[in-house]
Amino acid sequence: MSKDIRIKKGLNIKLVGEAERSTSKAVLSNVYAINLQDFHGITPKMLVKQGAEVKAGEALFYNKEKEDMLFVSPVSGELVEIERGARRRILSLKILADKEQNYLEHAKLDVDKASATEIKTYLLKSGTWPFIKQRPYDVIADPNTTPKAIFVSGYVTAPLNADLDYVLQGKENELQAAITALGKLTPGKVHVSVGKSVDSPLARLNGIELHKVSGPHPAGLIGTQINKIDPINKGELVWTVSPQDLIIIGELLLTGKFNAERTIALVGSSVKTPKYYTTKIGTEISAFLYASGVNTENFRVINGDVLTGSKSSPEGHLGFYNNTVTAIPEGDDYEFFGWSKPIFNKISNTRALTFSWMQPNKKYDLTTNTNGEHRAFVLTGQYEQVFPLDIFPMQLLKACMVKDLDEMEQLGLYEVAPEDFSLTEFICVSKQPHQQIIREGLDLLQKEIG
Repeated sequence: MSKDIRIKKGLNIKLVGEAERSTSKAVLSNVYAINLQDFHGITPKMLVKQGAEVKAGEALFYNKEKEDMLFVSPVSGELVEIERGARRRILSLKILADKEQNYLEHAKLDVDKASATEIKTYLLKSGTWPFIKQRPYDVIADPNTTPKAIFVSGYVTAPLNADLDYVLQGKENELQAAITALGKLTPGKVHVSVGKSVDSPLARLNGIELHKVSGPHPAGLIGTQINKIDPINKGELVWTVSPQDLIIIGELLLTGKFNAERTIALVGSSVKTPKYYTTKIGTEISAFLYASGVNTENFRVINGDVLTGSKSSPEGHLGFYNNTVTAIPEGDDYEFFGWSKPIFNKISNTRALTFSWMQPNKKYDLTTNTNGEHRAFVLTGQYEQVFPLDIFPMQLLKACMVKDLDEMEQLGLYEVAPEDFSLTEFICVSKQPHQQIIREGLDLLQKEIG
């Protein structure tokens, strides 16, 4: 029996360039990269030197704070570059891939008989532990802690994001193995959310608490679901895992191989043929971007979705946690008196000179233009209209900006992650970087309180 969650506050951003339901195998990339910015708060310590030959699934580095937490190579090949920044901080690792892939073999694990300690040790040793993230702080989970519950969201509402009901088809065995293993790591429940009116492979799993979600974005964000199902109080923590990462964990448990394969959605109005590609973590984006073709020379590649992704380039590499790559026109043009005339081709949460509310099903071809400049916060009350959590978003943002730890705690910073403020950032008339403000607030809270 499922439990229904209905979200009323929010805003669906419907864009041109949704991926058609067809999947192609991407051309093998020559170089694969691991970007250390994907692992927030991790201090890496290298296990191999530049020029070393590694197998797929072989450890490249470990976390200095927790030495048993390993990070592995997505492919076999030669470690050709260790890119460093200021104070010799490691920024990325690049591997020249072999034509024939060799995998590091692990012993298969019987999850039905294995204990929680054995499962935890296995995931840490195999390099799949970084797929498990925790809240508060939105960082890789601490293996020395025990969560009160684990959450998986199979309901997608972010604009142009990969359709999980499509990409998860045929992966039921891997998903079940991963869910069974994770269920032993918490005394609580494994909460799985799916769309209310769809038949998701996640809904057929055993050992889960199923929730059917409906409503506009951000109903599909894991933070929204946690807030409605089992909110986080001070001293509590929960773990979260994305469905495609469950597949990698499950395949490892069943076969003993770390297979970094991922089905990604190449989307956006600048793509001629938006579709799905099967590729590997860390692949060059150009390996599949130009296969679909682009409509214009002046476009921006976003590693992720348009709200939470990071700016990249065709020569960039697929992020560790991403299952979407977006290409939309670069917004480097300006409209004369654009603020004072009626607007028909943009989305807005207000009805002042904009008419998107009259066409709720229309798809828009938006650019990266922010349509304004950074200024002080304006009290409009718009944030609360799209923010479904039981939190005051404006007050929390200001508490983070002034570094008021007591206010940050009392206003609910433990419950949120930067992505929960992506929609308020989108509609912000002040053009404030909400996600950056929340990230800095979380880092400060973790440093001072832990």
